[in-house]
Amino acid sequence: MGRIYAKLLAEKGYGIIAVDINPSALDSLCREMESAEIIKVQMDLSAPDAAQRIKEIADSNNARVEVLVNNAGMLFVSPIVETAPEKLATMMQLHCVTPLLLCRAFVPQMQERGCGYVLNVSSICAWMAWPLIGMYGNTKRFVKSYSRSLRIECRGTGVSVTTAVFGAVDTPLFGFPEKMRKWMLGLGVMISPEAAASRALNGMFKRRKRVFPGLLNHLTVAVSPLLPDALLSRLATKYGKYLK
Repeated sequence: MGRIYAKLLAEKGYGIIAVDINPSALDSLCREMESAEIIKVQMDLSAPDAAQRIKEIADSNNARVEVLVNNAGMLFVSPIVETAPEKLATMMQLHCVTPLLLCRAFVPQMQERGCGYVLNVSSICAWMAWPLIGMYGNTKRFVKSYSRSLRIECRGTGVSVTTAVFGAVDTPLFGFPEKMRKWMLGLGVMISPEAAASRALNGMFKRRKRVFPGLLNHLTVAVSPLLPDALLSRLATKYGKYLK
């Protein structure tokens, strides 16, 4: 997804600060975008000082950040009390703390210039306090909530904050078998990363509050909070091993 966002923004004439934990992926991106101006940053975004270091790199390169895309994510399926503490902390830092601090670092400069766009990636799981994916869903709930608060605070400054809410996106994050992938794409349960990124950026540049594609996703969000705890517990006990 990050690679697609970078390419789409470069096509609009933006220079790119690309941050990735994988150095080979950064090198590959630069080869594919030879004509674009790219500052590549190999960094673990779950590091406590990641946002500060990115801000320092931008300043040292005289980069005026007009678009901030908080897209990096991770997913694990396991009960909270059976998950390694460091894994829980990594997800909290990656999904919640670093994106929040990146907003804190760059939005004031956007406000000073009177123009800026923030795209924060949430999920339909933000409405699902379900077993086994509880940590993922609740970190995405935080993203959804603080994005709205920040959007309201930015009213009248020329800076907008857009939240992208996706269901399943066809990336390696989920790792579904090939047959299931095709079935989910055909039914519209899953969206291609190209379509997801394109819709998200289009909504962001139109300064929309939220980008939320898919009728099934809307239905899922409406129904999910109504499911009783007892039912969810039974489903997790019976089918959780398949999710894992």
